[in-house]
Amino acid sequence: MKIAEVIARLDSLKHNTFGVEEKVAWLSKVDAMIKKHIIDTHEGAEKVIFNGYTPDKDMQTELLAPEPFDELYLRYMEAQVDYHNAEYDGYNQAILMFKAEYNGYERWYNRTHMPIGGKMKYF
Repeated sequence: MKIAEVIARLDSLKHNTFGVEEKVAWLSKVDAMIKKHIIDTHEGAEKVIFNGYTPDKDMQTELLAPEPFDELYLRYMEAQVDYHNAEYDGYNQAILMFKAEYNGYERWYNRTHMPIGGKMKYF
């Protein structure tokens, strides 16, 4: 999913007054977590370049999580809208859905990519 696509989906599904700057920052935070906690712990991480997103970034940039896991972006952004609007029941539901999507992506990535390992030590 592209940056512009997830922002457009959020805006069509959930009324909000947040600007592109905040939304791009939220997406940048999610991909920073994915890069650090999932991708960088596996071989080939150096091939994935991520320097963060800013409003100046090309809005057609592909986000790191592919289909069918790209729903995690929408869920995270819904949670942020609810949190910043003090709609905590909605936030709790959205963040649980985000975590489920994120964990699904993490499990898939772990199954399909070789983790970085060290030498095994036997005692």
